[in-house]
Amino acid sequence: MTTDALTVTDAGLETVLLFHDGIALPHFAAFPLLDDANGRSAMRRYFDAFVAIADERGLPVVLDTPTWRANADWGARLGCDADALDKANAAAVAFVRETLDGREGALVEGAIGPRGDGYVVGERMTPDEAEAYHSAQVRSLRDAGADRVSAMTLTYADEAIGAVRAAAAAGIPIVPSFTVETDGRLPDGSELGDAIALVDAETDGAALTWMVNCAHPDHVAPGLARATPAVRDRIGALRVNASRRSHAELDAADELDAGDPTELGTDVAALRALVPHVRILGGCCGTDARHVAAIVDAWGSATTT
Repeated sequence: MTTDALTVTDAGLETVLLFHDGIALPHFAAFPLLDDANGRSAMRRYFDAFVAIADERGLPVVLDTPTWRANADWGARLGCDADALDKANAAAVAFVRETLDGREGALVEGAIGPRGDGYVVGERMTPDEAEAYHSAQVRSLRDAGADRVSAMTLTYADEAIGAVRAAAAAGIPIVPSFTVETDGRLPDGSELGDAIALVDAETDGAALTWMVNCAHPDHVAPGLARATPAVRDRIGALRVNASRRSHAELDAADELDAGDPTELGTDVAALRALVPHVRILGGCCGTDARHVAAIVDAWGSATTT
């Protein structure tokens, strides 16, 4: 298998904890489990599985901290003030660093989530407001020693502009990521390619690379197909959902739709012709280590012709 310098990343932490381990996650937040011995054990098992995938294939690994909800508004819902959130973000970096156990080339990526829901746009911020909002978490992750940050499941361009500017001001690399609906457009209706191009233009291309996450490959494909080659070349990471259900359907679901890992791997590999520069592969909602292993293997076996 030719992997062409692929990097393994992790999958749907929250859905694994919730549906596989039966752990309650108020507001879909995993970071409070850092204060719980059983929660830490469950997260350690989760992360160890992806390290094993990388080790078995001789590939590097990057793991995201369990901090997707560790920002001000969601923290407040969970009873966390600014000081508690700073400590939680720092503890998450330390936890993932410990899990990586000194592996050469392994990276800790500090995960930043949207101010809103992640599937629904809700109240919009200006780029300046978004920069101010995300700056505290970016600085916490940087000060704790994260190698870079990711801003995942973003639903509109202005928030991404603010997140990228916050990372640039803090001097830490960032991988921003949009999610898309079943038609390949962002939840605010804008085209994926247009949104990436706008953010790059407004931030002087400061993002390290781009990612698309929290959507099935069948939903990502039309958005990629309508993007320009220059924009597609900026996309270096994919973290897809296991399910073909829409975001609205997933929100209403009581049971996990994990799909078929092998089929998902094939579906992700089919995107390679559109985004040949993708080198970071993982999963999002509904996925676990089985899906990521299948995705990495299928991508490495695919061709771009």
